[in-house]
Amino acid sequence: MEKNLANQINELAAKYRDYTAGNLSKLVQIKSLSCGEEKVQIELKRQMEEAGFDEVRIDGLGNVIGRIGNGKIILAIDGHMDTVDIGNPDNWDFDPLGGEIKDGFVHGRGTVDQEGGPAAFVTSGRIIKELGLDKGLTIYFVGSVMEEDCDGLCWKYIIGEEGIKPDFAISTEPTNMNIYRGHRGRMEMHVHFYGVSSHGSAPERGKNAIYMASRTALEIEKLNERLATDEFLGKGSVTISEIVSGSPSLCAVSDYARIHLDRRLTWGETKESAVKEIEELIKGINAKVEVLDYREKAWTGLEYGMEKYYPTWKIPEDHPIVQTAAKAFEGLFHKKPVIDKWTFSTNGVTINGIYGIPTIGFGPGNEVLAHAPNEKVSVDDLEQASAFYAGFAKELNQK
Repeated sequence: MEKNLANQINELAAKYRDYTAGNLSKLVQIKSLSCGEEKVQIELKRQMEEAGFDEVRIDGLGNVIGRIGNGKIILAIDGHMDTVDIGNPDNWDFDPLGGEIKDGFVHGRGTVDQEGGPAAFVTSGRIIKELGLDKGLTIYFVGSVMEEDCDGLCWKYIIGEEGIKPDFAISTEPTNMNIYRGHRGRMEMHVHFYGVSSHGSAPERGKNAIYMASRTALEIEKLNERLATDEFLGKGSVTISEIVSGSPSLCAVSDYARIHLDRRLTWGETKESAVKEIEELIKGINAKVEVLDYREKAWTGLEYGMEKYYPTWKIPEDHPIVQTAAKAFEGLFHKKPVIDKWTFSTNGVTINGIYGIPTIGFGPGNEVLAHAPNEKVSVDDLEQASAFYAGFAKELNQK
């Protein structure tokens, strides 16, 4: 990137520093749990319009889609607008919905996970328009919905129903201002156990489903220790997050039990391989494995869903999109970026994991604060992120 242009991008990001923080503060003050994002989406749409985007609309699922440019190369910059709830308010040192800007931080739920990214990309859109960086590009800025409930669902809709399939994508999930190139996949499973009830005074007459589930649970604990490992993404994992049971009465042997599995998938692990591992553990038992589905009504009233299998994905470090990101980073900030991965899951499971679109992550904030009390993001991060998205667009345009 030319030195003069990099300076111009950084100067505008600094000029709009307070504007970016103020926009984020407004977003944080609007509670926006999954399926309840309407008010925050209306505010994000207003911010995009104020920033001078060429087109801003809300799709059928409730995603805000802003567009700049009409070029052949299609870039999408994504950030989800739903947040988790605040949890125990006593664990917070400040109002989680206050959006207070103090001591160089914006404070509150969603500042890191994940409205800080969209606040920054609104400013980057303004910079791109002012400097004419959109020539040759069509850039979609997406404030997506329902990610906390079902990561990737929003992009299943955008690609499958809206017909928008970008050539490249950036996730603005928090990366601590590093460049991320993947993360483990995940899936959710139920294992159902079917026993036979009998009177509690004569348990030998029945088959206790809780015992079946308990023995299997111990085998799943052992399975976790021997799962595959990838040099970059790390080890696969499985844990039991819930167990429920049923019986005709509290004076009867349980005839049903169910365990809920949270399975994290490293490179090379698939839905089929993960299901087969559990099926091996329940051979000879009256039990079955079920991969779960998600189906809920969006805030627009549209009911939509997908299977709760979120594929593993990673981009090679020498891939052009990673190198473009690194070049943009170095041109703007005069240092080499750290190239790493997320611990948690993102919309990349669909964008790249299902549709194979080259994707990188770059976002303000530290993922350690995601879903945690006292969530806050540095205004420095917001400023630099707004510069990065504009700088990436410029570098992509030169390819």
